[in-house]
Amino acid sequence: MKPMKRFASAWKEFRDFALRANAVDLAIGVALGSAFTAVVQSIVQGLFTPIIGAVFQKSNFAGLYFTVHGSQFRYGLVVNAVVTFTIVAVMLFFAVVKPLNSLRRRLGHDLPTAQPTAPCPACRTAIDQSARRCPACTEVLSDDWSRDAH
Repeated sequence: MKPMKRFASAWKEFRDFALRANAVDLAIGVALGSAFTAVVQSIVQGLFTPIIGAVFQKSNFAGLYFTVHGSQFRYGLVVNAVVTFTIVAVMLFFAVVKPLNSLRRRLGHDLPTAQPTAPCPACRTAIDQSARRCPACTEVLSDDWSRDAH
């Protein structure tokens, strides 16, 4: 195959991959996540860290450390990261997850419900009632096994 044809083929394959809906959605999600994290970090560093610092009489956690045999352990950076992570998680939950769940319910897209389970007759592991084989012990199940299990 000629080099130009190989390049054109590879370019078409890359273009098809890059323009798939899930790849584009992922790229948008990563970009929005980065922007959201930057906003939350600003809130943490500009608002929450000074409040927590006022309580503990230390204005900058990043400078907190202790030394053991000449090695510095900068635990203040860990404190900042934990506070940032916690606030990002809480904000994502209340700003994205809760509203989307509410919208899904209003639009009639119920949240996924757990499938009914019954204990496997052989090993007693809880498995989906529509199963034909137990995933734990691989027992082959009869058509009406779930009625017999109760």
